[in-house]
Amino acid sequence: VQLQASGGGLVQAGGSLRLSCAASGLTFWRYALGWFRQAPGKEREFVAAVNWSGTGTVYADSVKGRFAISRDNAKNTVYLQMNNQKPEDTAVYYCAAAETWEQVRRAEEFRYWGQGTLVTVSS
Repeated sequence: VQLQASGGGLVQAGGSLRLSCAASGLTFWRYALGWFRQAPGKEREFVAAVNWSGTGTVYADSVKGRFAISRDNAKNTVYLQMNNQKPEDTAVYYCAAAETWEQVRRAEEFRYWGQGTLVTVSS
């Protein structure tokens, strides 16, 4: 199983980026998908998750209203659209796949992880 995250980069505060995560080696539509992030010197934290069909989403309070998670099961890809970005969004962003939807905010629920992509938001 491979999860390949991409789309990170440098953006100014107030700007936008879209992250992508392409999956292979798993039955994609059977998995809930999530994004987590880890800033320097901080613990990894939940950002957003989407259920198997894409009809259910959950967000961390810190990104609600600014970020949007979506998935394309035909392309085995999950996206994270990040708008109105803030310097505190600076982190390495990881995509992950979970077999269950329960407790989806917990990293321990996710079985497969991507390698991470760095997002830097300048003030």
